[in-house]
Amino acid sequence: MAIYLDPPLWPAHGTVFSHLVSDDSLSELHSFAGAAGIPARAFDGDHYDVPVRRYEDLVAAGAIPVEARILVRKLIASGLRIRARDRNSSLHLPLLNRWNSTLPGHDALFLDLMDRWGEDHRHYHGRTHLLAVLEALDVLAAPALPSRTVRLAAWFHDSVYRGIAGQDEEESARLAVDRLTEAGVPAYEVADVERLVLLTAHHRTDPADTGGALLCDADLSILGAAPADYARYVAAVRRDYAHVPDADFAAGRSAVVRSLLALDPLFTLPRAQSLWLGAARANLRGELA
Repeated sequence: MAIYLDPPLWPAHGTVFSHLVSDDSLSELHSFAGAAGIPARAFDGDHYDVPVRRYEDLVAAGAIPVEARILVRKLIASGLRIRARDRNSSLHLPLLNRWNSTLPGHDALFLDLMDRWGEDHRHYHGRTHLLAVLEALDVLAAPALPSRTVRLAAWFHDSVYRGIAGQDEEESARLAVDRLTEAGVPAYEVADVERLVLLTAHHRTDPADTGGALLCDADLSILGAAPADYARYVAAVRRDYAHVPDADFAAGRSAVVRSLLALDPLFTLPRAQSLWLGAARANLRGELA
């Protein structure tokens, strides 16, 4: 097991950065970073971004300096490297295909939504989350397709994201009403999309509301991910709130985790419960601990 560091060559925020990786496990990487005083918000899925001023300190602490190409090889060999499809910047084509199966002929609206989901301040609440929700909907609704209103609600549910709970969902719902009305979507479908988007503010829905249950369960499916993927999710959420001090974030995040654990049921649909409930509770309890 070893920690590797490439040269500080990557420009951002008025300085240059190195990448810090493990060749064995994310927990080893997190332990090293924590001991070195690197904030959790510097973690980006499979590596830490560290500024040039920390380079010599990290080498002195035991990180092995290597060329960038060697670091990439070590990361690939470790099995920890995030797949291209799981990075926001590489999802235009798969999302375009899904859009065209939902609301074809509205390319300008698709591009507007892609710009919104690709905003720089989004780390978890980006295009990877959108695709994951759409894929979870397919899993839950199989062998049928989710209704068009449910799929459109997925596209719009975080279309406005500033990290303000409740307000983001309200503004996303208003955006859906405006844009879908302009696109000529029937009023009854627009109203249902608005209703569904608003449900994602609290994820509480009537079991008889199949559309609401589908969307809410799909939106929370990350909670039932494998431990490594869940750790990446938590780290990405921290980066979404990078402007919040660590103590304040810990307090706010603990409240969110407790509210999720208090949801009964956490997942509404039996299929979602069988797929994700056990792992979700274990992940949430582990994070809270």
